Amino acid sequence: MSTAVNIIVGSHVWVEDTAQAWVDGQVTKIKGKEAEIQTADGKTVVANLSKIYPKDMEAPAGGVDDMTKLSYLHEPGVLQNLRTRYELNEIYTYTGNILIAINPFQKLPHLYDTHMMQQYKGAPFGELSPHVFAIADTSYRAMINEGKSNSILVSGESGAGKTETTKMLMRFLAYLGGRKATEGRTVEQQVLESNPVLEAFGNAKTVRNNNSSRFGKFVEIQFDKHGRISGAAIRTYLLERSRVCQVNDPERNYHCFYLLCAAPPEEIEKYKLGSPQSFHYLNQSKCFELVGVNDGSEYLATRRAMDIVGISKKEQEAIFRVTAAILHLGNIAFTKGKEVDSSVLKDDKAKFHLKMAAELLMCDPVGLQDALCKRVMITPEEVIKRPLDPLSASFSRDGLAKTIYCRLFDWLVNKINVSIGQDATSKCLIGVLDIYGFESFKNNSFEQFCINFTNEKLQQHFNQHVFKAEQEEYKKEAINWSYIEFVDNQDVLDLLEKKPGGIIALLDEACMFPKSTHETFSNKLYQTFKNHKRFIKPKLSRTDFTIAHYAGEVQYQSDQFLDKNKDYVVPEHQDLLSVSKCSFVAGLFPPVAEESSKSSKFSSIGSRFKVPFISNGCKNPG
Repeated sequence: MSTAVNIIVGSHVWVEDTAQAWVDGQVTKIKGKEAEIQTADGKTVVANLSKIYPKDMEAPAGGVDDMTKLSYLHEPGVLQNLRTRYELNEIYTYTGNILIAINPFQKLPHLYDTHMMQQYKGAPFGELSPHVFAIADTSYRAMINEGKSNSILVSGESGAGKTETTKMLMRFLAYLGGRKATEGRTVEQQVLESNPVLEAFGNAKTVRNNNSSRFGKFVEIQFDKHGRISGAAIRTYLLERSRVCQVNDPERNYHCFYLLCAAPPEEIEKYKLGSPQSFHYLNQSKCFELVGVNDGSEYLATRRAMDIVGISKKEQEAIFRVTAAILHLGNIAFTKGKEVDSSVLKDDKAKFHLKMAAELLMCDPVGLQDALCKRVMITPEEVIKRPLDPLSASFSRDGLAKTIYCRLFDWLVNKINVSIGQDATSKCLIGVLDIYGFESFKNNSFEQFCINFTNEKLQQHFNQHVFKAEQEEYKKEAINWSYIEFVDNQDVLDLLEKKPGGIIALLDEACMFPKSTHETFSNKLYQTFKNHKRFIKPKLSRTDFTIAHYAGEVQYQSDQFLDKNKDYVVPEHQDLLSVSKCSFVAGLFPPVAEESSKSSKFSSIGSRFKVPFISNGCKNPG
């Protein structure tokens, strides 16, 4: 953000403001390194000269469509330009070949109709107004003309509009590379219709966004030698498991649970469902409906989308039976049993929900109760069933619900991929990466840690391409330019992922030691990083930690980091469901190979999640 402009008395400048980020004004006095500024809203402020920036007095009234045309490419100049355009309903602006989109929080159908698609098809980049179609068209032309695969990265804060942008990109690519409608479903139709299915099971309302993707997605669209879509694959990352059992007010659980509670009466009767308010996994928040969304209609739309992507009626019935079973599982409450540290079902309501969960999962109700309330200990002499106290039984119940839901989501992704079909002979592909935005909530757990780690990786990728590479080019060509300062976030990435001493490595280490707790893990972090400028120990907490990310400081609560990092299925749950009388449920829990069940090799979510971004960069995170 440094500028080489000399600021004098009378200069029009931008100065920081706590309420508006930046306000404009005029310098009235300069004394040493301090300047007095009369702001446009009539205030007088004093600021350090290094903290004020020149205002472009010749900028067009409607802003510029490419930020490289700005006289000063600094933060207040960029923000003012975006704001000016946004107020004119111009939601897209270029910065060179990067497109910045600002969420209008309203439908703008005229921007994405067939007429617009026709206009942008084959138009030279920059000839027409900035648009997401121009980015897709450039990517497609580069693939056709140069025979090279490429990827489009969609990144931004939570609620910025990434998922909708991804849909627009895919619609336009389907328009460019689609086939004429013939008999049967086309690949592009199925790719587009996979969206409602994945959104129903992978999206939820958060504080920031009514349709927030709670997973990362990389869509790989394959093309034949004629430039027509010939196959596709969807890869997903890090579904937010904890949301299944834990919802903060005013957020919602995954959409599918509410859709099912609004299903036709015969479905409600078949699955013995009530209103969302009657289920523990949904009523931890008081938000049950979304403004402008009819869950009953969305349920039917999801079923239609399932038809299109090749999920049979029988499979659909099994999917929603499992979804209902998870809701019933959540209502199984426990109380103290007669034995020490044992638990029993709390009341008749808990017994009813256990019976319903067992019926829907087609497993033995006594076996289900045992799997929730007991643990099997195998010693050289005997097999002992050890009872669990009510709290441990509740954890066991939640663990089972999360495992079933994650297996169901993975099954859906796999089914969609098999149904769409991959083209093994494809020479070129275009990847679209829709990855969760940077998150900073009141409470930030392991999911936010992984999400923000991803965004740090993307930010570095952006820095490398936009700042480092461009400026190296300038140097090489001996172009006279003012060096642009940017925050290199390599030190944050080292803090997070370096081996052996980064946070992820220390977390894995803690997960492998039986006596580790979140307290011992936090203390290890405090010790290891006490002098790291990006790591902060909060004064008022004994187990939280703060990381100074590129997008700001985030305070993380470590209390569930160890549990969430372990990719572990309780053997009793595995044994119970692998013999379910429902082939669909049994298929979600295939028998575990004996070697892997005996193997003590530890597998963690954090380490596996890290791998695609390291080995493949963002080219093909699969």
